[in-house]
Amino acid sequence: MKLAIVGVGKLGLAILEGVMRRGLLHPDEIGIMDTNAARLDMIAERLGTPVLPVGDLGGAERVLISLQPRVFPEASEWLAQPDTGYISTMAGVSVATLARRLRTERVVRVMPNLGATIGQSQTAITGLDEAQRGGDMPYAHEIFGAVGQVYNLPEHLFNAFTGLTGSGPGYLAVIAEALADGGVRMGLPRALAHELAARVMSTSGGLLLERAHPGMLKDEVSSPGGTTIAGLEVLEGSGVRGALISTVVAATLRSAELGRDQE
Repeated sequence: MKLAIVGVGKLGLAILEGVMRRGLLHPDEIGIMDTNAARLDMIAERLGTPVLPVGDLGGAERVLISLQPRVFPEASEWLAQPDTGYISTMAGVSVATLARRLRTERVVRVMPNLGATIGQSQTAITGLDEAQRGGDMPYAHEIFGAVGQVYNLPEHLFNAFTGLTGSGPGYLAVIAEALADGGVRMGLPRALAHELAARVMSTSGGLLLERAHPGMLKDEVSSPGGTTIAGLEVLEGSGVRGALISTVVAATLRSAELGRDQE
């Protein structure tokens, strides 16, 4: 077996579907494991992947650990096996902790976001030298490249990456909801306002990727004496820019706190 996926929640399932959609692995080359037996059986029946009993990795060459960090210390007792490479999505669990608990330096740490569920994740990746030599880093690149973009990042920047990108969909959801509320306040039907807010955010992301700086898009939309500059004046007066900066800072600091809990 080439890959065992331990924990098939939203993220684990997204990775599973991504690698199969890209044809990177055949269903019979992937084993899946989860404590939710009913969900596991449903996924296995739909995708044709073998189910692994909890605690039995089936001799997999590599293991993707997509568990809640709080259960990792106990699970590591049976996860550790010789001649195996490990890829972890667990927030706050450092490569040093992974290596210590799994008793190997063939460990890779990744930090994706919820975009993986629609094939548009941004994923940070780091690992020890042994993982590079063992082919685990390139393998992780390939796996997570199936669900979005992958960025090599030193581990000391993972908390900032989490504060911006990992938590970012939550911030933007609040902004989208507020925009929709504004539309409803001015007479738009609720369902239409929600759709328009989501689409304008999606479209804006595409436009931003084509420009060297976000300010360029802002200036393009802001005609002299027009509607956009009037709205921007309200945003600046309300301190939205500073609030968003503080939001990323707070999430980054919290990510660091969670990481210390795992040491």
